[in-house]
This record gives sequence, structure tokens and C-alpha cells, in this order.
Amino acid sequence: MIPTVHEDEGHRWRARYKLADEEHGHAWGVCTEVEGLFGEPQRGTYELFGWVPQAEVRGWVGGRVWLVPDDETLDPWLLEDAQSVGQPLGTDRLVLTGLDDYEGPPEGHRGRVRVHDGHHWLGSCREIARVLPSQQSAPPLVLRGLTQGDQLRAALMNGTRRALDLEQAALQIQDDQGEPLTERLLWARVSAWRPSFHGTDLIDLELDGELFTPVPEYARPIWERWFAGPPDTQGAWVGLDTRRRGAWLDLVRERACRRTHRDRPAGHAYELDGRHVTDEPGLYLALGEAVNGPGGYFGGCLAALDDCLRGTFAYAAPATLLWQDAATARKHLSQALTPDGQPYDLFGVVLDLLAEGGMRVTLA
Repeated sequence: MIPTVHEDEGHRWRARYKLADEEHGHAWGVCTEVEGLFGEPQRGTYELFGWVPQAEVRGWVGGRVWLVPDDETLDPWLLEDAQSVGQPLGTDRLVLTGLDDYEGPPEGHRGRVRVHDGHHWLGSCREIARVLPSQQSAPPLVLRGLTQGDQLRAALMNGTRRALDLEQAALQIQDDQGEPLTERLLWARVSAWRPSFHGTDLIDLELDGELFTPVPEYARPIWERWFAGPPDTQGAWVGLDTRRRGAWLDLVRERACRRTHRDRPAGHAYELDGRHVTDEPGLYLALGEAVNGPGGYFGGCLAALDDCLRGTFAYAAPATLLWQDAATARKHLSQALTPDGQPYDLFGVVLDLLAEGGMRVTLA
């Protein structure tokens, strides 16, 4: 039996992290500190030759950037959290990096590719090529001050390569109030372990970092804020830029999916503060707080919003929504692009979805 808390110099500390076996459900161990949780994930790199810009592309480009081939038999390629150093002076090429799951254009693809960020066309190129990354060893994931479960203790005593391959596991994370926050899946392979200075019978367990995708460093302040517990006032996210609003929305969604929600009776009246709905993450954060209060969730994309309107997220139809300062969302979200570059009105689609879900919206 692994305790959820342990005593240290008269203070009661709660174990924030649990490494759990995904297949059998037991806990390998619990700890209060994880080294290597934050870092820089492996990013795909693309060179776009013959780049013809339609907008300046430098720094952070967008959370979802689409590369659309002229060949209509090929689907667009998604590059998440895309960045660029811009177009080097005197060259006709642009370099983009992003999280691409190692997917991209077919090997040897030749042909024009257009690029957009979901709202604006950024430019086009005559040819695109993926740059293979240099081989670099990833830092390990270290669970410090770990209280071992019986299964982990047996695996470490065995010590064989097979025993130390814990296979698919979940690093389950809770906030300082003991409530589930999120989790990260990984293939847990033990590379080393040693006694921990955190206490007697505790160990520092080192896992192979090549098998773990770290949380990006830019999201660290967001996570540290949520470690303390959910916000107690609405709009704690409004001062964030779009990239960090996306990180905030990710935690809102992941936390909500680990909680049970009691639907309110039909006929409830909601009010949405629309002053800061200047981007897509802001739309869903404001909508989530309108329905479920500070830090609340009510969809993170159109499909998720449709699911929430069907119940289980504290909503029951029919209901009413007063959308204050709706002109802000209309200005920023009316001109959007589908993955293949077709224009559509995101603000209008959201209004239609709400209406179909039994939410009567009044724009103010």
C-alpha cells in the first residue's frame, strides 16, 4: 500500500505525482518532485524553398499551422506550436519548426505548398523538405523522493532488462489540494535508481528520457499556477498571449475530464464576459467560465463544444446565454480558414452550435 502523504519534520506533504501502470492499474510509486517534466520537445523542422510571403513569419507563428499542397489528392499537413526565425536576408527560403508527430509531406514531394495559421494565409513555397534532426540524447525523467510500490520494489530487486521495462505508464498529477489535474503517458523504462536524500526508504528513480515528451518550458508558469489549485476568480487567463492561453486551456480541459459534473436544471441563465475573446483559446476559456465558473470548461474545439452541449458538463437544455461585448469575438473570429484553406465564420458556427444545443444566445 502506497501512502498518499508522508510526514517530514512535522509537516504533512501530499504526493503530487503518481507513476501508475496503465494496463493493470497499480501504482509503481508516488513522489512530490519530478525533474525533467519541463523541457523542449523534439520538433520537426521544414525548409520552404522559393518562399513568397503574404505576412511576416517570425517568432511564434501559431498553435496550428497548416501546410496545404496544391495537389488535391494530398491532405494538408499540420504543424503544431510552429515557430520560425524568419526568412534569412538574401535567401528565398523559410524555416519552420513545430510538433508534427513526424508526419509531413511524402518523401520526395515536389510542388507548391501554401501555408496558413487557421485565420490568415502566411505565404507559399515552390518546394518543401523535412530536415532530419541531429542525434541528441534526451535528459532523463527523474522521480525524486519516490515511495516505491510493491511491484516496483520487486522489479528493482530483479534488475533484469525485462523487469526494468515497466512498459506503458501514466504520470498522474494532482494539485496541492489533492485534486486530479492532468497526466502524461510514457513508456517507462528504468535506467537507474539510487537512495534519495528526501528521506529514509525513498529513492530517486531515473526513467529513459527518450521515451517521454516534456511539457514545453513556456507553459511552466501556467502549470505552476494550476499546481496551487484552480483560480477562484474569472479571467485569470486574460493577460496571457494566444500561445499561453492555449496551454491554460489544455489544463482546463484535462482537469475537467478527470472530474464528475452535475448538470444544472434546464432553464439556467448564463452570462459570458466577451471583452477578451480575441482568439480561439480565449473563446473557449470565456465560454467555459460562463457555464462552469472560474477555471471552468465547456469545450476546447467545435467538436468538444458539441459534446458538452449534449450533457455531462453541468449543462442541460434549454438555457439562455447573454454574450457581453460580442463585437470583440465577431471582429477576431469571423474570418477563419479550414485546414485546406476554405474560409468560414468561426463566430457564426459557434452561435449555430449553441442554438442547436438548446442555448438561446443574446448578443450585447
